Amino acid sequence: MKTYLVGGCVRDKLLGKPVKDRDWVVVGASTNYMLENGYKPVGKDFPVFLHPKTQEEYALARTERKSGHGYQGFTVHASPDVTLEDDLARRDLTINAIAESLDGELIDPFNGIRDLEQGILRHVSPAFVEDPVRVLRIARFAARFNFTIADETQQLIKQMVASGELEHLVAERVWQELSKALQTEQPSVFFTSLRQVNALSTLFPEVDRLFGVPQIPKWHPEVDTGVHVMMVIDQAAKLTEDLAVRFSALCHDLGKGLTPKDILPSHAGHEATSIKLTQQLCQRLRVPKDISSLAAKVAEFHTDVHLLFELDASRVLKVLEGLDSFRRPHRCEQFLLAGEADFRGRPGYETADYPEKDAFSACYQHAAAVDIKPLLDQGLAGEQIKSAIRQHRLDAIEGVLSHYRAAP
Repeated sequence: MKTYLVGGCVRDKLLGKPVKDRDWVVVGASTNYMLENGYKPVGKDFPVFLHPKTQEEYALARTERKSGHGYQGFTVHASPDVTLEDDLARRDLTINAIAESLDGELIDPFNGIRDLEQGILRHVSPAFVEDPVRVLRIARFAARFNFTIADETQQLIKQMVASGELEHLVAERVWQELSKALQTEQPSVFFTSLRQVNALSTLFPEVDRLFGVPQIPKWHPEVDTGVHVMMVIDQAAKLTEDLAVRFSALCHDLGKGLTPKDILPSHAGHEATSIKLTQQLCQRLRVPKDISSLAAKVAEFHTDVHLLFELDASRVLKVLEGLDSFRRPHRCEQFLLAGEADFRGRPGYETADYPEKDAFSACYQHAAAVDIKPLLDQGLAGEQIKSAIRQHRLDAIEGVLSHYRAAP
């Protein structure tokens, strides 16, 4: 029995990045041997065990053979005669097919170290095409490491797309990879990489439709809506680690992909379409409710924060109530972060002043601070107290707006 560190932990160590989890592959052992030595089985589909002391994962060296569609369509063979190179050969990318022995020797049969040094994502073997999740993973790695996809791997992925293999991806895996990609420093690379290999239209057609759609140059110097949304999600990544905000930034302008051509480059009414498309996307990918609900509200109200100084108090209060801000204070903060990302996702606006955000926040703070005790002391109840609270909140918001409008 020989054990080797494999996969992401070796890759990240060579890149000088923190290693979170260590994965081991075991060569020359059987399932019975592992059980007899105290290892606990955890893999239903694969022979994976937990070390009795460290609780780290140890997997028997194995080979895989395609036996059906999708992520789970594989027949696994694990036995003592499977070599380390056999196991590494089934992995997706050369940078993930490097092993390290207990004495620190690197085993690199597919030149993954060279690709790490050159910043290239390259498939290990033609078997790459057998697992459609790998298309999402390679795009995520491109975003995470700012690497480029090798030309021959791009061609292979294009063949996968043309064959319809991506249509067998399950929603949970797509969302899992998307959420990880959105948590990278430059999530736009995930989408542009998918678009480069013709996969974006299959996986995220709502996003793909945005590219090539013009906007009014006065407000959007980048013109192209797809380019704008890519800039917005990268700005969101700079502003916050909150996945809900980053996802909302992705969805906020989806409706512009369906704007009638006869009104372009205007996008009047795109908010309503954005809500519908966001809800459809969230339903298809089974996005968690707290994230999907925020995304729909950002799609609905994102224009309001930009136009704040043109709005009356009743509209501002409608937005705050629509966000459920008075019961869930963090929602207003999330909404404003998405709005700031939208504002900054344009050339020349990356570091510009954005007083609307502070003013909108002040409107919320003052409205939320309305003291209901004096109203209760007056004996108000039911609809009367609701009406009184609303009027006091409107007055508070109007006071904030008047202050900002009067400022030089």
